[in-house]
Parts: sequence; structure tokens; C-alpha cells
Amino acid sequence: MNGVSSPDTDERFQIRMATSSDDLTRAQRLRYEVFVEELGGNGEKVNHADRLECDDFDSYADHMLLIDTQNDVLAGVYRMMRPDQAQAAGQYYCDDEYDLTPLINSGQRLLELGRSCLAPAYRGGTAMYHLWNGLADYVQTHSIEILFGVASFHGTDVRALAGPLSLLHHRHLAPEHLRPAARSAHAVEMNILPEGDIDRRAAMVAIPALIKAYLRIGGTVGAGAFVDHAFNTTDVCLVLDTARFNARQARIYRGNAS
Repeated sequence: MNGVSSPDTDERFQIRMATSSDDLTRAQRLRYEVFVEELGGNGEKVNHADRLECDDFDSYADHMLLIDTQNDVLAGVYRMMRPDQAQAAGQYYCDDEYDLTPLINSGQRLLELGRSCLAPAYRGGTAMYHLWNGLADYVQTHSIEILFGVASFHGTDVRALAGPLSLLHHRHLAPEHLRPAARSAHAVEMNILPEGDIDRRAAMVAIPALIKAYLRIGGTVGAGAFVDHAFNTTDVCLVLDTARFNARQARIYRGNAS
């Protein structure tokens, strides 16, 4: 039995930070496989010749790697940027899509999350919980108070996303003092349908698994969505106050839910 098809165990996965150019290349190649080959994304810095999804922020950010130790396969990645790293880069990645003034002015310790993905063979198991467990340790180590970052719906047809976007607006909008707003050029209103007209079951099915996972642990969304034609996505800005975790949510976040 090969490593991909065997059951997940705590011993199977290793979480570590990228420490070399080879580590970063592995992360960028997995991102290429997911965001470019699978989801049809593109971008100015994408290296098609070497099959690497990369941008100018990669050299400033931390990259968390989830390794399947049974076969040394890179199962998943997370990119993280603290305020000092964003200052060195000149901005957060999200700055191009969202006005982050409320978050920056909050005075709380921020961490931008991005480029989260799992290799197809590791979806639906415990791999994401292991990745989040590593993220939870990182949050504790760096005294992070607010997590934020864009998460994506596949495709740019906002009409097809009217249900889920409207549900996010009506039920999961971030508090005003922590609410980023989509920048105007490619921004779309999420308040498309009245709450009473939403088919909630269908809307929840249409929300990507990663976004639903954040909602379950208290995540909220900014005002408006951002249509990213280069990446073939419609983005929402997720905001999560780590102080809002209740005991059960904290166990889920750390991958220990019963």
C-alpha cells in the first residue's frame, strides 16, 4: 500500500517551515498544480516553463509545509505574512484587493494567510487539520490576534455565486471595526439576494470547504467580493479574531475535535 492511500495518522505528517530555496520551489510547484493547472489561474509572475506559481511576496513571507513522511510528498502549504514582513514587502498581498485600514488601525497583531492548498490525494482526510495544527502553533508563537486573507470561489460569474455570496453577507459579515472593503475596480456587492430568498442548503454546498471551515471556527468576511480574472476566482476577505474561539472551536482548529 502506498503512502497516499494509507490511513492518516499523527506520525504520518510532518509540519515544518520552508528553510531553503528548494523548499520554496516545492511549495510553488504544488501551488502551480492546484491554482494554475487545476483551477485555471494565471498571473504576471507565474513561471509556466518550470511550473511554478510565484509572486513578489514569496521572498518575504513564511511558508508552512505539510510533508507526508511515508513518501516525502508535499501534501499541503500555507503562506503567512506578519506585519514586519508586510512592511518589508511594502504591503500585504490583500492590499491590492481590499482596503485593510480597519484591520491595521485596530492595533491588534495581524497575520495574513494565503496560498493555502492541499494536493488532491490529501483532501477529505485529516491533512488540513494537521496543517491548521501547525498554523495554531505559529499563531501562539507570534502572539497573533487577528488572522485574515482572501479565500476564493472558483470562477468569475458572480450571478452563479449569488446564493453563497449573499449568505456570507447576511450571516457572516465582519464587525464594522474589523471589516475590510473590496477595492472598487473589480469589487462586486455580495448583498445580491434578500436573505429570505436564499436557498441556504444550496448556498452552503456552493461555499468552498476552506471558507466553510473558517466559518465554523468563527470566521467572518469583509464587505464586497473581488473578481480576480487573472486567477479565475471571486475572492472574499476572511477575518478571524483568535480570541473568539470557544473550547470546541479551538479543538477543531488544532485538529483534536472528537
